Amino acid sequence: MAVTLTMTGKLGDILLANGWVTREHIRRACQPDAKLPGERLGDTLVRLNLVGDTHMRQALAIQHRLPWLKVTRKLVDREVLTALPREFVLQNRVLPMFKVDGVLTVAVEDPTNLWALDEAARLSGCEVQVVVTDAACLHSLLGDLADNDGGSFEIDDVVGEVSEGDVQVIEEKGDDSVNLQELADLSPVVRLVNFILFRAIGDRASDIHIEPDDHVLRVRHRIDGELRELMRPPTGMHAAIVSRLKVMADLDISERRRPQDGRFRVRFDTRAVDVRMSTLPTVQGEKVVLRIMDRGSMRITLSHLGIGHGRMEQLHELINRPDGIILVAGPTGSGKTTTLYAALEEINEPGKNICTVENPVEYNLRGVNQVQANQKGGLGFADALRSLLRQDPDVLMVGEIRDTETATIAVQASLTGHLVLATLHTNDAVSAVTRLINMGIEPYLIGAALRGVISQRLVRCLCPTCRQPHDVPAALKKRIGALPDGQYYVPRGCDACKGAGYSGRIGIYELLVVTDAFADLTSRNPTLGELRKLALHEGLMPLLQDGLRKAAEGITSLDEVLRVVSA
Repeated sequence: MAVTLTMTGKLGDILLANGWVTREHIRRACQPDAKLPGERLGDTLVRLNLVGDTHMRQALAIQHRLPWLKVTRKLVDREVLTALPREFVLQNRVLPMFKVDGVLTVAVEDPTNLWALDEAARLSGCEVQVVVTDAACLHSLLGDLADNDGGSFEIDDVVGEVSEGDVQVIEEKGDDSVNLQELADLSPVVRLVNFILFRAIGDRASDIHIEPDDHVLRVRHRIDGELRELMRPPTGMHAAIVSRLKVMADLDISERRRPQDGRFRVRFDTRAVDVRMSTLPTVQGEKVVLRIMDRGSMRITLSHLGIGHGRMEQLHELINRPDGIILVAGPTGSGKTTTLYAALEEINEPGKNICTVENPVEYNLRGVNQVQANQKGGLGFADALRSLLRQDPDVLMVGEIRDTETATIAVQASLTGHLVLATLHTNDAVSAVTRLINMGIEPYLIGAALRGVISQRLVRCLCPTCRQPHDVPAALKKRIGALPDGQYYVPRGCDACKGAGYSGRIGIYELLVVTDAFADLTSRNPTLGELRKLALHEGLMPLLQDGLRKAAEGITSLDEVLRVVSA
């Protein structure tokens, strides 16, 4: 069966679109005196060090709609190496990796060598699927093959930098742990899944997306709130990868027409990491999202959140009160739960009975009684909260106020001698008051119970290694208005931040402390505008202003602040 390629654009345009070269680089490579006879543009760019070989191979993969993968010997099935003659492999640089359902996946650096690919299909008797890799990877693998007679190609059992014991699956039915290295010999798919998990946890990713498409299978990690592509495995591996993950999460492998949810636990270094799995049928196949709940990376205090000294003192005073309700507001993914956990860690002491109601319980807090709400199981937030009130609590944390019943119980609990911490989905701190009123809570009860509201967003921190000073454009100054004094920076990208220009995240906050005047106004069923005017008059620093201050200090960029807060 002949191998065919589909072109999706010019190589130069793809390199430009991804930021791997500049137009000046293209112009230099196209000069008559720059090119060697018969040399193609990509090879010229690499030879002149205008683009890295890896980026050029990735562009070739995109151009021909092929998967790109940084192939290592750990991904190669030693039993498949004999599918092609050794001399053919070394001469034509076509490396067989593995075979699934009669389809042989081969790694090449030049996917345009159609003769070699057609010959690989003829010699192996299989349909050939092509993976593009960089020249250095292929050279190393072929060198190992050349050094071994008879194809005794040694393959490590775990992918990438994973060493023995780095990642272990923890069986839920007992304390026995299964070392992933012992399972690695079963299939290259197992090793690939292990590698994906290892990289995600090591890179502090919060989610893993495994997304099938018509011509490509993408694996992406969400790091610092941004999805970054990790690899493009062969599309033929999709079903096997999903099945492997379903086995780990104890899901039904044969069910592919409806969504499924599960969980499993792995051990990374010396700590346990929970992974929640969600599958979704799409027209291209099942999409999988894995949420990584890394307990070991969760030990964070209020002082590390970036709240600021003045407001930190106010927050300390709020969370150390014996009663009242404190709300943390913001959209999904804005770090509300982290703030609540940090607050609980701050006030957690042997003399206090602290209880939480969450769905799900994301991290275990020592000395805190945590309850998993389950609406389908008959234990919703309101039911769990009622039960906890009979457990003699001092502090209650409600994962989310979603309905009137939960809001009513939380407010009543705060009025009867309990400190209640809860999250609420609103755009800013002042809107939390009108949200409670719209949920049916009497305004006078809100005025009596509410002690403060924290509204927050997460912004990415500039990489300190490669950030560049930047003069704010006049148009942006006009749009924002007065800017705090300081030195502003923009991202550039380097090896330390893996080209992202950002590393880590920090919160931007506004803290509304309910004064007597604000409580009095709240009890009279005010409008949002009236509440906001009074809050600003009493010194509320809006989210945007806090973000601008952090940009002026060089912590983040103006573009990043404006990405999460409108000016």
